[in-house]
Amino acid sequence: MSQPQAVVLLSGGLDSTTVLAIARSQGFICNCLSFQYGQRQAVELERARAVSAAYEAKRHLVLRIDLDAIGGSALTDAIAVPKDRNPETGDKDIPVTYVPGRNILFLAHALSWAEVIGAADIFLGINAVDYSGYPDCRPEFLAAFEEMAQLGTKAGSMGTRFRFHAPLMFMSKKEIIKTGIRLGVDYSLTHSCYDPVGTLACGRCDSCRLRLRGFAEAGLKDPAAYVED
Repeated sequence: MSQPQAVVLLSGGLDSTTVLAIARSQGFICNCLSFQYGQRQAVELERARAVSAAYEAKRHLVLRIDLDAIGGSALTDAIAVPKDRNPETGDKDIPVTYVPGRNILFLAHALSWAEVIGAADIFLGINAVDYSGYPDCRPEFLAAFEEMAQLGTKAGSMGTRFRFHAPLMFMSKKEIIKTGIRLGVDYSLTHSCYDPVGTLACGRCDSCRLRLRGFAEAGLKDPAAYVED
């Protein structure tokens, strides 16, 4: 039998890179999809290209969505990125790094591409444990989107069952990192920071703090370059 194809959402970050490694380990031919969505820093796309090349993805498509024209997020607008928050005891409100509609749009584009190339499987790195409270990272959101995919596509109406894989959904950052290490992921290629200084991670935003804690709990040193280093 020929290998099945999958679309893998790839940001260039720790989570999505681990998901790409998981998809490959499961025997999928991977087609990576990244977005220039108006984010204030471009280093993550550089890392996504490097990761895609390292994993010899069949294709790597980078699409543009102008979410910066809509604004409303510290990742796309002139809004300060929160720093030095405790992930466990800090503010439980959805932070300003939430990008309105981002995962809905990303998944819609992934579904469109999957239908065109004949893929029924879509992988993404959302997580409902070590995350910032984003509503579009919850399992109920993904289940609802999967049902919509069956109803709103030609392939779905003709019997294709689209499957949305979120293998990191219930894993801690420590567990994600250990999974990636077992699969040979080179985390020095990845970038997770919301507010980098050039190519250096700030070490203080929510994403950096979760990443650093994950490596510490795994008993490993984070290979990313930080400002304080």
